[in-house]
Amino acid sequence: MAAMTALKKTYHVDLPELMRTYETNYAKLNALLPAQPSVGDVRCYQAAHLTYQLQVLEVTKYTTLVEICQSDDISIFPLPTMSVRLYHDARVAEVLTTDQLNRVLARYDYPNEKMVQKDEKAQINRFLGDWLTFCLKRGISRAPIHINQ
Repeated sequence: MAAMTALKKTYHVDLPELMRTYETNYAKLNALLPAQPSVGDVRCYQAAHLTYQLQVLEVTKYTTLVEICQSDDISIFPLPTMSVRLYHDARVAEVLTTDQLNRVLARYDYPNEKMVQKDEKAQINRFLGDWLTFCLKRGISRAPIHINQ
């Protein structure tokens, strides 16, 4: 009977937790980006044997759109890329897209065609936070990387 109840339990977004993640990611991104970003600005950070690149794609009065990608000299598996929008009035940063998802939804039914988790948005934004923390703690600024697309 408990197994049946677990299967029927629906996922609800933990909005306060998600907003805390957005807020901390905003602060971390601002520490890694130029003070007054312009379209085309690129910042790269070498951490361990990995390179992380942040590129400003769009700047408006209230938002900045940044593409973040990871590079490695010898890639064994596909490396993550994501676009993140910073909302300056609310002081939050949210992952909008990843290399696998054209749009990250707040929640997903499971199972689904792409087999993303019910809380994929929360997981991706926590992953971004971990990534940014790693760059802040261990990263050394370096020249931009060039990705063949």
